[in-house]
Amino acid sequence: MYIFFKYNCKRDIFFIVVSAMIFFAGCGGKNSGGEPIERIKASLIDASDYSIILEDMKKEGNFISKYFHKYGIVEGEQSNTTNWLNVSEKFYKTNEGFLGMTLAAKKDGKIISSIAPPGYQYVGDSRYGRWRNNDRGGSFWEFYGKYALFSTLLGGFHRPIYRNDYNLYSQHRNRNVPYFGMNKEYGTNGSFTKKNRPNFYSRNTQRTKAKSISFKEKVAKRTGRTRTGFRSRAGGFGK
Repeated sequence: MYIFFKYNCKRDIFFIVVSAMIFFAGCGGKNSGGEPIERIKASLIDASDYSIILEDMKKEGNFISKYFHKYGIVEGEQSNTTNWLNVSEKFYKTNEGFLGMTLAAKKDGKIISSIAPPGYQYVGDSRYGRWRNNDRGGSFWEFYGKYALFSTLLGGFHRPIYRNDYNLYSQHRNRNVPYFGMNKEYGTNGSFTKKNRPNFYSRNTQRTKAKSISFKEKVAKRTGRTRTGFRSRAGGFGK
């Protein structure tokens, strides 16, 4: 479990409590008491602002599969990454396309249920950043330094949020529809995600290869047994 500590006693205690709850949630077996993200949200009930980001996900087992999520929790200037948490197959498949995106958020005490790239709920709020003009007359959003984590998660200066981008996000948010960016660069199938989360794709590729090899070996064994059987019966007929 990975925790960033700041010199703020109250916040440190808060994050230690959250981390402990997440740890025990991950040790609790088959989702007793609901999905881990629901327990995380319950532990953050007194927080006025937070983001829960799907940092990673994996599937284990061949005959009996198990499903896992790893979450990044951002609250103010602090962040915390959970260990692997067991989730249900249904929840895993429902969120399979949202790698690297915010699954749940809260801003100014109000729950935000729409799924979007990290930090989009803070764009346009002068407490978190400002609109700046580029040399072509376009307007893009710049997070203040203490909220630079969101900028990093979104791709930094090389992937700015323009006004028309944010307006499109707002339309999706009002309709409670997931927003993957103007060019669909975010989420599991997004170009930005594929570039910045190589471990997930490498793990999936290895798993696919392993399943393919296992299948071929099973076919080979079955074919071998069948041929042996035919040979045995053929020998009997010749007598």
